[in-house]
Amino acid sequence: MKKRLLAALMAGAMALSMTACGSSSGSDDSNAASGGDGASAGSYKVGVVQLMQHVALDAATKGFQDKLTELVEADGGKVEINVQNASGESANCSTIVNGFVSAGDDLIMANATAALQAAQAATSDIPILGTSVTDYGTALGISDWTGKTGTNISGTTDLAPLDGQADMLKELFPDAKNVGLLYCSAEPNSKYQIDTIKPLLEAQGYTCTEFAFTDSNDVASVAQNAASGSDVIYIPTDNTAASCTEAIANVVIPAKVPVIAGEQGICSGCGVATLSIDYNELGQATGEMAYEILVKGANPGDMEVQAAPTFTKMYNKANCEKLGITIPDDYTAIEG
Repeated sequence: MKKRLLAALMAGAMALSMTACGSSSGSDDSNAASGGDGASAGSYKVGVVQLMQHVALDAATKGFQDKLTELVEADGGKVEINVQNASGESANCSTIVNGFVSAGDDLIMANATAALQAAQAATSDIPILGTSVTDYGTALGISDWTGKTGTNISGTTDLAPLDGQADMLKELFPDAKNVGLLYCSAEPNSKYQIDTIKPLLEAQGYTCTEFAFTDSNDVASVAQNAASGSDVIYIPTDNTAASCTEAIANVVIPAKVPVIAGEQGICSGCGVATLSIDYNELGQATGEMAYEILVKGANPGDMEVQAAPTFTKMYNKANCEKLGITIPDDYTAIEG
């Protein structure tokens, strides 16, 4: 009798154990891990490495933080975002990213090209999203660029239509003859933009001359050479130029040489007009991609690099007034 009772108790315990295991396999955590439509958010650690403090990069980081936090918390999850600034030094980007890798972060967001390159070198396992990166093929050394990396990397690009910027220069300065192309030779993305827009401008009848500076130390002297030999200067989306707009403005404004800029931040400092993106919107788009990776299990290598959703013709009212330039009505004044 006792033996039969003991056997019955053991059988009941085994049945309960099997029921408990079956319940666990259908939990929300399992859905989240599988990346199915029913996935719910968990708890995540995200590291952000930003190349330097600048209005455009700051806006992209904020947009990323706000959107990712909003989406994860709406799903009942939590996300801890650790933002680190490299103060313009590529070596600092590497140190910061290696810290994120050591900490076992779930995703790394790299803001600007040097930050993305540091992240690429640091890990092939942790998902990486770039933002404020002009050309991913150039930045990552991918010769046959198709829009996807096929690796642990994806992100958003801040490249505005270069043909549209060339058309803008023609619209505002149809009588100009010589266009100076001012950029940092240490930034591959800047060289890519120059190589792309130069033939477009030459096709419109302009004579184009490149004026490349190596870093912030020779910006003023190279800008002086550009101003001396140009009717108009074009500056692409360039991080070093963005950090030196005051030095450039101190040269081009007294010389009465207008600057068409690749993005709003440079234009607000030393330019007269730009066909620009909203970097906060760009950061938000990057945050949406991060949500897809963290919560829904998307593979970065299969995700198309996304462009900015909108482009706007903008002008610097103060600089236009100083140079006596009249801007068409369909341009929006840069605030502040």
